[in-house]
Amino acid sequence: MEMTPPVTAVLAADTLLGEGVLWDAERAIVWFVDIKRKRLWHFDPATGSNGFTEAPDQIGWAIPAEGGGLLCGLKDGLYIFAPESQAFTRLFTVPGEPVTNRLNDACTDPWGRVWFGSMDDAEGAKSGRFYVFDRGEIRPAGPSGIAITNGPAVNAQGDRIYFTDTIAQKIMVADLSPTGVGEARLFADTGAHFPTAYPDGPVVDAEDHVWTGLYHGSCVARFSPDGALVATIPMPARDITKMAFGGTDFKTGLVTSATKNMSQQDMAERPLAGSLFAFAAPVAGFAQARARLS
Repeated sequence: MEMTPPVTAVLAADTLLGEGVLWDAERAIVWFVDIKRKRLWHFDPATGSNGFTEAPDQIGWAIPAEGGGLLCGLKDGLYIFAPESQAFTRLFTVPGEPVTNRLNDACTDPWGRVWFGSMDDAEGAKSGRFYVFDRGEIRPAGPSGIAITNGPAVNAQGDRIYFTDTIAQKIMVADLSPTGVGEARLFADTGAHFPTAYPDGPVVDAEDHVWTGLYHGSCVARFSPDGALVATIPMPARDITKMAFGGTDFKTGLVTSATKNMSQQDMAERPLAGSLFAFAAPVAGFAQARARLS
């Protein structure tokens, strides 16, 4: 079912590869990244105040952490970013990661563990996999042998985690608990619904439905807990990368987009591409836990 709430370009960020959008409930601001321009953006919807900090390398995500900083996934490992000083400090490398890989997307679970994926920077080799960062320890967890990973995304109860294999057009799901993660199984074959589009960043809402951006799909899509497509919302950009829920009631949909694969003609047809978008969501999301560093 197509839904058509008004969608607004709230920030013309001109992103090459906008990603990692997240609502920081404590600061009441939006964080997102432009991976290819190596930028960490912030946006205050109440005032319109915004800006970016140059990261030391390609940056895939930034998640508020205990202690007030942001835990960030860069090409060569995990960093802490201090908003006050605008400084990035490297904490950990990811053991065994090829130098041709980079980190791409992430989330926390209710226990503050950080789940993230790696991928081939050239988007071809199946060298990517998923990891968990658990209070100072990084270990493989979840599927491997993937060219472009996206997600993970965890539901509010913390008993399901979703992993995306973008090129294969598959979203997988696994059982999750405080002690570990189960075997991943197919959740949704998005190619059956969107043959020419690719599932990008997922997020789960308060009703246990999964939303995903669709790269080359010009929309976000909502799937029921059993994997059925139940809604789409058209977007004013072609390459939709990630969605999050924000605002004080978590009922504002926030969406990033990309332009790196668009021609001049494509940009003329979609001049708002590269913006951060917002719309009134039909259902609420929920707050992510802060990343536990120790």
